[in-house]
Amino acid sequence: MKLVPFLIGVAVCLSTPYSLPAQTETTVCEILSNPESFNGKIVKIKAVVIAGYEEFEIKGSNCNQMVNSIWLSYPEGTGGKAGPAAFLGLELAKNFPKSEAAVSRTPVKLEKNKDFKNFDGLLATPAKVNGICLGCGKFSVTATLVGRLDGTKEAGLIRDASGKVTGISGFGNLNRYKTRLVLQSVSEVSSQDIDYTQRVATAVNAAATAGSYAPGPPSAGALKRAAAAFGAQGESNGVTVGFGGANEVPKYESTKPSGNSPDGILFHVLCDSDRLKGPAMDLSIAHDGNHIADIRSSQTGISDLMPYGSEFRAWQTTLISAIANKAKTLELPGGYTVYDQSWSQSDLEKNAYNGISGFLANWAGITNPPKP
Repeated sequence: MKLVPFLIGVAVCLSTPYSLPAQTETTVCEILSNPESFNGKIVKIKAVVIAGYEEFEIKGSNCNQMVNSIWLSYPEGTGGKAGPAAFLGLELAKNFPKSEAAVSRTPVKLEKNKDFKNFDGLLATPAKVNGICLGCGKFSVTATLVGRLDGTKEAGLIRDASGKVTGISGFGNLNRYKTRLVLQSVSEVSSQDIDYTQRVATAVNAAATAGSYAPGPPSAGALKRAAAAFGAQGESNGVTVGFGGANEVPKYESTKPSGNSPDGILFHVLCDSDRLKGPAMDLSIAHDGNHIADIRSSQTGISDLMPYGSEFRAWQTTLISAIANKAKTLELPGGYTVYDQSWSQSDLEKNAYNGISGFLANWAGITNPPKP
């Protein structure tokens, strides 16, 4: 693991004016149905935006995708306050057998007016809850957004028939989003309070959310496994950890990789230390460590899990970390309680399952739609 100063944004100086293409008014679901057709276009969308633990998203509704939202990014150098509390980005290492050319995209200049400052401030307002709350914000925001849409056919790690990684595509956390909006302007901003009074999530339709994934009990050695994924201090294992916000287009997208990795994959772990303090940082490290360990696993069905199964496993490990840290409660963004020390073992199993499933499906927009 290598600790590096976190500088994800670099100010972009433009000495001459430039023009952007005309706007295409559309919806989240329309974009998600054919991301490549919107690639490079300037789009206009009215939708709900959330910022949470690993989420900085423009949400869709009933889009019937595995990831039902668009990742939101500010242009480099914006310096905004809102965004995800934690982020894990994937990049091909310098020693990966196959090199990929950097994609050239039209630069975006953000209108940092009163509407943007209101939008950014609302999404950055933390919720006041008891216990540990990972990235919990007070508001979701409805707004009209204009920006450059980046779209791709595949997201995440691309594997061949044998399971070997052949490339990386996508945007946002874990590169799992097929689409990203780089914000140019925002207007018609309104906020909605997020309800954190519901202590226990209602049961969800497991078939609709999990698809073919059936979560079993977490491994007894899950925490040690997650910690080991980061390697020893100074070890060059392809994992770097930075501290700061992650709301801008990552700088590493426009540069050649400078580091090597045992498997040719670089893992960029970014934690907002202002929002993840004390035990919350331990839980975040356990969460991302589980993701890294799963991706590097040699076990079929673990390394290639779909987003829902991958996140469910990571949240199981996070819950174990909460118990190990003697937390009274563990709350997730959107008002989903997944642990309370007063629960019996049977209540814990039921409520944790319902809480994680509800959080993934209703807040993060991650499902495994049944095959047609």
